[in-house]
Amino acid sequence: MTPDQWSTAFTGRIAQRLRDSRKAAGLTMAEVAQGCATRGVPELTEHSIKNLESGRKTSISVADVVVLADVLGVPPVTLLFPLGSSATVEVLPGRELSTWDAVAWFTGEAPLDEPAPEGSPRGVLDLFRQHGDLVAAATSSYAMARERRRAASTTLDRSRRATLLQRAEGYEEHAFEDCQELRTFRGRMRDRDLTPPALPTELAFVDQPEASTSLEDSE
Repeated sequence: MTPDQWSTAFTGRIAQRLRDSRKAAGLTMAEVAQGCATRGVPELTEHSIKNLESGRKTSISVADVVVLADVLGVPPVTLLFPLGSSATVEVLPGRELSTWDAVAWFTGEAPLDEPAPEGSPRGVLDLFRQHGDLVAAATSSYAMARERRRAASTTLDRSRRATLLQRAEGYEEHAFEDCQELRTFRGRMRDRDLTPPALPTELAFVDQPEASTSLEDSE
């Protein structure tokens, strides 16, 4: 397949995914066009959407893909690659991959050939994903500890109360360690001139100077 043919075929795949997603959402072309206009892109008219779905329009901008995805309520990447309906896809001219590998490459989860060098754009994506995992771990252990203490405060069974408090202490220790690790990791991100994402409200204390990452201090 030549580069020109690949480009046309790529747009054709987007058109097919657009059509399938529109029908799954129960929307007419006119309703999709209205949604695009509401989002500030009136040039995506019913006529242009019809031309795209019919194959008469052989190119589409990234901005249009993003707007259409939002109107249809789907992740933009699902309009680009036929995940679930095709085992492989020609991700670049003459370069065929499994569809999942193509999606993972596009989102930065996997390279085409080898791991990304440290400091590369892919490496930065990996750092932010790792940060997300740390936030999720700290949030989970924090919530479990608070839930056990709440449960202990509402039971009149002494044995059950003691058990719940013991479990709460265990989760609090996990939360303390998770928050310490998160705070250290965010510091390393800043050392690399990266701005860490905002923390959930319940973990805001992690960024406070000389913060104590204990549950009691944060409440």
